[in-house]
Amino acid sequence: MVKKLFEINPALDRAALAEEFAANRRVQVRNVLTDETAREVRGILAGHTPWGIAMQAGIADPPGPQQIHAPELRTDAGKQKAQQLAQAAYGAVAQGDYAFQFGQYSLVQGFQEKWDEGGPHDLLLEHLNAPDYLQLVRDVTGIQELVKADGQATVFAQQQFLGHHIDSHVAEGWRVAYVLNMTIDDWKPDWGGYLQFFDDDGDVVQGYRPRFNSLNLFLVPCPHAVSFVPPFAPVGRFAITGWLRDR
Repeated sequence: MVKKLFEINPALDRAALAEEFAANRRVQVRNVLTDETAREVRGILAGHTPWGIAMQAGIADPPGPQQIHAPELRTDAGKQKAQQLAQAAYGAVAQGDYAFQFGQYSLVQGFQEKWDEGGPHDLLLEHLNAPDYLQLVRDVTGIQELVKADGQATVFAQQQFLGHHIDSHVAEGWRVAYVLNMTIDDWKPDWGGYLQFFDDDGDVVQGYRPRFNSLNLFLVPCPHAVSFVPPFAPVGRFAITGWLRDR
């Protein structure tokens, strides 16, 4: 394992990135980490992450978001539950309601509940809150009040998606949403998994390909979604996602 898991690319033009963010309220920072450390992070996600599933089907009734952790997902009952929730998610979207389903490993919950104390996922969360990484985000966004990041490892496999929503939890300290993409090399446009942004008329005004070693940052609330990954896409839309907070 490399000595440093997150090493910020020293060649980043922070001033130019900050100018783009100020103009558009979002930016994609390409080659955000050194190539060596980025590939180490991807190796953790691709080869050393016990994936569970996060799902939601609609917002009108409880219980809202649901998780199936990896140990349960390996059981027959867990697999059946996942299938039922997937069908419910598709049904919700068909009716115009909010839904999502994707592979998940919560870095915060894993740290709090000691799923693998001191393991690589705890280290990922530590680096997301390290001074050099937080300062990079402050420099790009211009928001000096950012003090911490939460995070979850995600993988969008075939027939998974994140429905249209705005991330309205401003009262909880959410200021900037982030997606640190660690996909397989040369992700194709036909494979979906794009982070899409919408205007008030529902038109897509910008979409970010989930290119390897790129960091997407955008102010919240903001209407966005992750497009459907079709059945023929390879597994590999790996990312770490979450929110940067001012408290």
